[in-house]
Parts: sequence; C-alpha cells; structure tokens
Amino acid sequence: MSYHSIVMVKQVPDTANISGQVMKPDGTVNRSKLPTIFNPEDKVALELALQFRDRFGGTVRVMTMGPLKASDLLRECLYMGADEAFLISDRKFAGADTLATSYVLAEALRKLGNYDIIFAGRQAIDGDTAQVGPQTAEKLGLPQITYAEAILKAEGSTITVKRKVDNGFEVLEGTLPLLITVVKDAATPRPFRAKRVMAYKNAHTLLELEKMTEGNSLLYVDQLKEEYVSKGLFIPTLTADDLDVDLNRCGLGGSPTKVHKIESVVLGGSAHETIPATKDGMYALIDKLMEDHIFG
Repeated sequence: MSYHSIVMVKQVPDTANISGQVMKPDGTVNRSKLPTIFNPEDKVALELALQFRDRFGGTVRVMTMGPLKASDLLRECLYMGADEAFLISDRKFAGADTLATSYVLAEALRKLGNYDIIFAGRQAIDGDTAQVGPQTAEKLGLPQITYAEAILKAEGSTITVKRKVDNGFEVLEGTLPLLITVVKDAATPRPFRAKRVMAYKNAHTLLELEKMTEGNSLLYVDQLKEEYVSKGLFIPTLTADDLDVDLNRCGLGGSPTKVHKIESVVLGGSAHETIPATKDGMYALIDKLMEDHIFG
C-alpha cells in the first residue's frame, strides 16, 4: 500500500539576527529586514516524509503560507525530492498568529485533499510556540502525534510512531489520516539533488510568470502558464478567494495574540569558583553539587 503525504513548511527569518529594531509597531516582524531560511524542523519533517515515501511508495506534496518570496523555499523542497509544491499567499493573510495561520492552513489542506499523513516541524524558530501543527489537526478533526522521532511501521490505515518525551520515548499507534509533528533529531535532511536542481530551478508561480511577460509583447501569460503546467514546472498559488475563507479569521484582524514588546536577553554568570584538579577538589565539588540537589 502506498501513502500520500503533505508537508507544511515555512520560510522563517534568521532569528540569530533578530532584535527590537526589526519589529513593527503592531508587534509583527518586519521580515524584509532579515535574511530568510528554511525552518530547520520543517526541513527534517520533509526528509521524514521523503523517507516514508521511499519505503512505502506514494507522493509527497509541500505547501507553505507566506509572501510571494516563499516560492524560493518551495523550489528547495522540489530540489530535495518533493513531487508537487503549493504556495498559499494573500495580503489578507499577513500578520497572522498561530490561530489565524492554522485556520488558513486547514482550509488549504481541505482544498488539496487526498492525503494520508500531514507532516510538520515541531515548531518554527520565529515563534517557538509549537501550536500550528496541533491547531491545524484540531481544525481538521484529525488525530495527531507530536514530537515524532521515527516512523516504525505502517500497515493499512495504522501507523506506528516513536515519540520523544522527557527522559525517554513513547511508541504510539495512530489511525490514518493523521498529522505528525517532527523533532529536529528525527532525520538528517538530504542534500539537493543536482538533476532536480537543473529540472526545477525554473519552476515558477503565476506572479513570477507575469513578471516574465512584462515588457515582452511576444509572451502571453496564459500560454506561458500552460507550457509550465505541461512541463510540471508550475507552482500553484492559493489565495483567499481560492480557499473561500472567512476573512474575519485571517491575518492580523483574525489574530487575538498581540506582541507588546521584544527584548534581547543575555544571560551571564555573576560569580565563578575555580576547582583545583586534585582529589580533594573533586570531592569538594561533589559535596557541593549534592548539597544543592543538582544530583545525588
């Protein structure tokens, strides 16, 4: 039996460079001020989905919600081995918190349909909430397994997953369809494949095709789109109109979460103690650690 998967991925700002200076007055991140990267745990989720397809057959589609620039991320997914990619983009979705984001993602998944497993990273580094995956599952009425480390077995409509917990792991069975969120240690993402880079570097969204026709009277966007679709190089864009969403639940207006302040916090030790590299020094250190209940 083969299985069809959809992976939710996200292009995120490089949070190593984030500060109060890149925050907008409304508490959202001014993404144009920061370089963007493939959210690390989403990349691992894609790798796990590709490995699952390699074992059992089927397809892997990817989808991302973001600005038009996020098409770069989708091309990276195609380079890794994804079969199809979809961009969810509309100015009406901008400024969304996890509640509004999961609503739009759930509606997009309903639109795409035909999936057995939805994969997602445990969390995105620009929010660290770990809420979007579970909220999306809840809106779709699907079971979910979070903090997945490995897929151990799949038989018919049942899947067995190893799940990370504090100081150990759990082995759970789930009934398909279901949603899985993946931890960063679950797999090592494969490198881009040279043949796929050459094949998909010209994969484009409709807006990118429209820009190609600007100033060129010999190119017509409808004909160009038809050509790209026939070659498997067209990346569909789903807008608010395509998804027929309730706009009151989208974007900044549909987001009850408000960020009032962001600070850069640097932690530093106020004091230190030098332990002599002797037997008495080691005994004294052990006594101190036991006294402070650090161990023992």
